[in-house]
Amino acid sequence: MDIRAHRPSSYMANMARSIEQTEIEALRWLSEEVTSWWWLRHLRYGRNECESDGGVMATYLLFGSEEVLADRALREIESEAVGAEKVTLDGGELAPGDFSNETAPSLFGQERLVVLRELQEIPEETQEEILRYLADEPSDITLVLIHPGGIKGKAFIEKLKKAKVPVIACEAIKKDGEKIELVKSEALDRGRKISNDGARALVDAAGSEAREMISALHQLVSDTTGVIEVRDVNALFAGRVETTSYAVADAILESSLGEALVTLRQALDTGVDPVVIVNSLASSLRTLAKVGSAPRSARAAELAPVLGMAPWQVDKARRQLAGWNGVGITQAINAIARADSQVKGGGSDPAFACEAALMAIAAARNG
Repeated sequence: MDIRAHRPSSYMANMARSIEQTEIEALRWLSEEVTSWWWLRHLRYGRNECESDGGVMATYLLFGSEEVLADRALREIESEAVGAEKVTLDGGELAPGDFSNETAPSLFGQERLVVLRELQEIPEETQEEILRYLADEPSDITLVLIHPGGIKGKAFIEKLKKAKVPVIACEAIKKDGEKIELVKSEALDRGRKISNDGARALVDAAGSEAREMISALHQLVSDTTGVIEVRDVNALFAGRVETTSYAVADAILESSLGEALVTLRQALDTGVDPVVIVNSLASSLRTLAKVGSAPRSARAAELAPVLGMAPWQVDKARRQLAGWNGVGITQAINAIARADSQVKGGGSDPAFACEAALMAIAAARNG
């Protein structure tokens, strides 16, 4: 994967300068700037790294609560440690001396991949063992330390950073744009492609839980051929889509009033707050207004940082602008303002207020 394709030009200028420095300096810069593990794919760390027949022997710290990202990072590391014997340790079950025993020199020089999970649970004696290990890393071991994030064990994490252990961030993915990139990246890892709209549909369907989302993608890879499209996602979920507030906005902006009302009812039935739905409608209409006022000749990649959004959001808004004009967008925004007041206590029926807002948006678009 070419990481340069995923960051703005200013970011890449910094990246290029860092790579021209020592590998250790590049690692330090990346550990501060990178927020998701996939930006680190195929980068090899400079400190205490030893080439072997099986790949790269090193130590890594996977830090964060997103298990899917930690699993992907571990899978990537495993692919580099080809032929290594894998040993998995649980930090909560380690007794003093256990870590040292598992990482002791091998009589036969067997390469090993030692994975230590629940790092926050290890006793102080084991912390000292790990620090001694890092002071004289063997060339036949790849060590992966996994911490789920949080403050427990924070002091030891700081010691690992001071020891220049590469940190791969596995923080929770909250933004839809990041989820879409994760889906597309995972599809490529499986030798397949998923369209932007297909990835968005999958995020809308199962994006509240990353593991469920990736599991659904794996099912799509197994059940389909060619590029995975929206219709494939819809077929997999067969109407049982976990409707989000933005799915309601997409439905009214991209489809018909009837479909939008059905989507609204699904959202309300699954517990989505009417306030959240109205906020999403307002956000989508503001995006439409921003993109609609921008020059059509400007490329999405150039326009996105100016408008404070991702390029895919610009492309999506441009598609949704079909049939709209400035007057209609203004009328729709005014309708949302009225709905916002009603769902926040100014009306007796928040669900009806949402329905009325959708009808007003449809009328503004068609008018």
